[in-house]
Amino acid sequence: MTETGGHIHLILPDATERAACFRAIAAGTTRVVRSFASADAWLEAEPDPGDAILLFRWRQPGKVSGGALLDRIASCPGLVAFVAAERLSIAESRAVLRGGAHDLLPAPLDPRLVRRTIDAALSDWHAQRRAAAAHRDAETRLAALTPRERDILESLAAGLGNKAIARRLDLSPRTVEVHRANIMRRAGAANVAELLRLAFIAEQAQAGFSIRNGA
Repeated sequence: MTETGGHIHLILPDATERAACFRAIAAGTTRVVRSFASADAWLEAEPDPGDAILLFRWRQPGKVSGGALLDRIASCPGLVAFVAAERLSIAESRAVLRGGAHDLLPAPLDPRLVRRTIDAALSDWHAQRRAAAAHRDAETRLAALTPRERDILESLAAGLGNKAIARRLDLSPRTVEVHRANIMRRAGAANVAELLRLAFIAEQAQAGFSIRNGA
């Protein structure tokens, strides 16, 4: 996906529905939208879904069913899948959502709903990428700090002043001032507010990493 558009793949057997959704999604944008009549056709095209949005009907003609397709794309972390279906059993609905689909859309598809859904998914995707870029920038700028400087930064983030930090770490206030200046220089921060913002972003990124890895 790009800031100006995004890659969207439609796998919709009904030609009329497919064309209507294609027009609704592509209208007024520079998005790359590709459409297919079946999961078989999509797989035969050997697409590189990468970071993309996939919208497909649960009932698929041909050899590859909607469930089989969902299983195949489960290993594509950058792909956001939406499934369109009508009259599903409770077991099938659970299979769709537990299989990794982002959401289940009612069929027949309303092109206006499809457009709103795709727009929201793209907006979320871009927001996540901007947040990830901010995390990387913060971590890179703070990576050069020494353990002592990290202790002082943590104390600053806790709202402590120089004298309180000096008492906490058994340092002289002058030493704390020197460390603060070094921290600002190493992090490329113009002021304390920017420095604390970097520290908060880096902390949030580390917390997210710990959660993902079961820490």
